[in-house]
Amino acid sequence: MDAETLRALQAPLKEKYKADKNAALVTLSAQGELSGEGLACKVSTSRALIEAGLHPATGGAGMQACSGDMLLEALVACAGVTLKAVATAIDFRLRGGAVRAEGDLDFRGTLGVAKDAPVGFAGIRLMFVLDTDESQERIDALTRLTERYCVVFQTLAAPPKLVLTVRTAS
Repeated sequence: MDAETLRALQAPLKEKYKADKNAALVTLSAQGELSGEGLACKVSTSRALIEAGLHPATGGAGMQACSGDMLLEALVACAGVTLKAVATAIDFRLRGGAVRAEGDLDFRGTLGVAKDAPVGFAGIRLMFVLDTDESQERIDALTRLTERYCVVFQTLAAPPKLVLTVRTAS
């Protein structure tokens, strides 16, 4: 896709959202199923059913997806798509590349072994390796715009209010 095609694709949406800000508000959702054997949650995605389970560092067999890995994978997917869309929009010459996310977990927190150990990632690093001949100034602009418009990056950087509720099925 080139910049002109992307602009043509997004222009009617941008106009619609400028005219009616409520039209831009979309609630995304994810759903999982708790039935079945073992310590697992079956998560329905738009493409497949993923069974998530315990990470081997918490006693899992490593045969199921780890939710921590899935979080990093969501960041990689969002950042990669965002970078490519931004590169297209600004006519950035990108021949290819790679994106990687790493996160540091102290499983003592998750297992309740040490109250001072955090539950969750203590740090996350997102890295791109780009195949381009663009100037550093253009690379910096691409980086700033990717960071600014990546939904998952921004959600992790400035977490929204999170609410947990529980109710019974009856």
